Order: sequence, then structure tokens, then C-alpha cells
Amino acid sequence: MDHATDVRARTVPGWWFDIVLLAAFVALTYALARGHLLALDQQVADWADQHRPAALYWAARVLNYLGQGGQVLTPVALVLAVVLAVRRRSVRPLLVLATAFVLTYVTIGPLKIWLQRAAPHFTGPDRVELFNPAAAGTLGMSYPSGHVANALVWYGVVAVLLGALVTVPPGLRLAVRTVPPVIVLCTTTYLAFHWLTDSIAGLFLGLILTRLMARVRWDSVWLPALPHGWSGPAALSGSSRP
Repeated sequence: MDHATDVRARTVPGWWFDIVLLAAFVALTYALARGHLLALDQQVADWADQHRPAALYWAARVLNYLGQGGQVLTPVALVLAVVLAVRRRSVRPLLVLATAFVLTYVTIGPLKIWLQRAAPHFTGPDRVELFNPAAAGTLGMSYPSGHVANALVWYGVVAVLLGALVTVPPGLRLAVRTVPPVIVLCTTTYLAFHWLTDSIAGLFLGLILTRLMARVRWDSVWLPALPHGWSGPAALSGSSRP
């Protein structure tokens, strides 16, 4: 075993934690479908509605934009990917971007549509329950939280691309991956954009997806030969630890 392979074997955890995360997501979803934890969600949302002065409200609104995929995260990741692709003359940074988009698109959205849960400020019947036909539409896509799940995936992408562009200390890379998603989880629950369990489910799902992406050795993924070596490495290997 060469040194690079040995380092990767020692730094990439096994799949057991991914299985635990998946089991936790399934267990939480099953519990909610059976009517458990609904009172807790209602209590947290009611408390947030009663303890939201204007100053904290606007601070939370601003910080919550850290989890806006289409308005913030995707454009930032796209800029980093394009800059890195041009510098390295490689399409591989765009491959990271495309993979994140596909993974989030085929998981988060379909789960929201299938599970049919209304957001806390929905005014129709059974607003806290899953599988609620009355919650169809925009306000019926609350579980799991796309804000939290997307934040985990896309800040993972940003950390990978940023680490390939400049030297980023491990502590800062970890902060990029974790601090914004934690802020998003707290603010999206405090603002009652999502129930507490929506945010926790988004955390489980987002961790699964970002860990899955972190296992990919982007510089060695097979690509067809492109002119001028654009299928070559982009210094992405080693910058994507889970």
C-alpha cells in the first residue's frame, strides 16, 4: 500500500456511521408518521413565535440566507468551480458541482413531495402531520428541511473547491463545512420556516449526502479524453475528507 492510499485509509471513516445516519432518518420519519414527537414540534414552534423580537428576527433572517441554495450557495460554488476549472484546465471541478446538484435534486425534493408535511405557519388542517394531502404545494414541502440538507452538501462542495484553490487550514475547512449548516438549522427552526424535526431530518440527510460525496476521489474518476488535457486532475484529491 502506497503512502497516499494508506493516508486515505486512515482518514476516511467506515460506512457504519452512514448506516447509523440513515437508520436515524428512517426512525425519525416513522416516529412522526405514527404521531410521535408532533407535540414537541408544536411546542418549539409556539415558543419561537412567542420569543421573536424584531432585532432577533432580522438577525436570524439574514443568517438564514447562508442556507439559500439557488440564491447563495450554488452561485458561490459555481464561481469557485469555474475559476478552478480555468486555472487547472480541467472539467473536474464542474463534475463536483454537477454531482452535488444531482444528489440533492433526486433526494430532497422527492422526499418532500412524498412525505407531504406543512410548514409551521400553514393555516390548513393537520399542519404538523406527515402525509397530509391538505398540505400540497409550497407549504407542503417542509420535511426534511432542504435548507439544512443543502447547506451541508454545498458547504462541503465549497470546502473542496476552496481547498484546491488556496491553502486552507484543516480547522478552517472544518468550520466552512459545519458552522453555516448549524446556523441554518438554528435559524430556520427559530423563524418557524420548518419544524424542529424537519431540521433534524435535514441534518441526517445532508450528512449522508455530503459524506457520500467526500468519499469520491475526484481526480481519478474516469472521464473521456478531452482536448488540451481538460479531463486531467484539478488538485481535488485529498481536499474532500468526510
